[in-house]
Amino acid sequence: MTRGLLLPQVGDDPVELAVRAEELGYGSAWLGELWWRSSPVTLTQIATRTDDIGLGTAILNVFSRSPAVLAMTAASIDRVSDGRFTLGVGTSTAKAVEDLHGMPFDRPVRRAHESIDLVRRFLSSEGQVEYDGELFDVADFPSLGADVPVYHAALGPANRRVVARLCDGWIPHNVPFPKLDEAFDYVREHTPADRDADDITVAPYVPSAVADDPEAARDAVRGHVAYYVGNGEGYRNAVAEQFPEEAERVAAAWRDGDRETAAGRVTDEMVAALGVAGTPEEAREQFAAIESMEVVDQPLVTVPSNATHLAEGTVEALAPDAT
Repeated sequence: MTRGLLLPQVGDDPVELAVRAEELGYGSAWLGELWWRSSPVTLTQIATRTDDIGLGTAILNVFSRSPAVLAMTAASIDRVSDGRFTLGVGTSTAKAVEDLHGMPFDRPVRRAHESIDLVRRFLSSEGQVEYDGELFDVADFPSLGADVPVYHAALGPANRRVVARLCDGWIPHNVPFPKLDEAFDYVREHTPADRDADDITVAPYVPSAVADDPEAARDAVRGHVAYYVGNGEGYRNAVAEQFPEEAERVAAAWRDGDRETAAGRVTDEMVAALGVAGTPEEAREQFAAIESMEVVDQPLVTVPSNATHLAEGTVEALAPDAT
């Protein structure tokens, strides 16, 4: 069991926070990528400032970079970090892919499957890579010989089958923790005979907010959940596995442009099932309960982007070495 930290994409310098995370005993530091910062560039900076902490992307989307670029990026960061890198990818959302990258959000599961399959082949030592897929055809370029694990942030059943067939790890986000065992059972059931589901690392996002005022901490997680439920169908469906009516009410307010109401509709029960929030003592107890789940291998402390003012205190309170 290693505890990781998903670095905030906005706010304080993630490089300095990653250096601090290594000092605090975190086993890995991860960085997403939506806007403002290039995750690979920033992780390269972190690699040069740290010694032992694992590094990962959580996540790079499979639309804005080709499989070849993803593979080259992974191999390059792995070299710079002396083998500490994990490539985490996902489909992202229609909002991000279409409105930011100007690309059609077309066949996301197939895109994830072929991208991951191709990335693994490019990273292998199999020689010349040949691939004839539905979306990608490549030929006559050598593999890179880089031993980089590939994780996938899959939510729906079809995407979880991609994890079962191809991936070294699974990064669930907004799957309610009481439903996580059941969700991974589906991965286990679809894992081919030549693979062992127990070798798939489960590294869930754990949206976390720590404050002396526990209600302020819960409000931070409410805002985080509302943002994702409102912006992504996959996230909404994941939350709806346990909270179907509540998820739809949150999404409806978000669609109407009323973000405050959307966050207010995230109930205390949803906060407890989807994240960690409270005073330092309360948050540590809640996180330990998630960490003790048999299905969880590498929980990722995830500071909500709407609560960067709580980032330093949260990271310190939930550090592996904290008492």
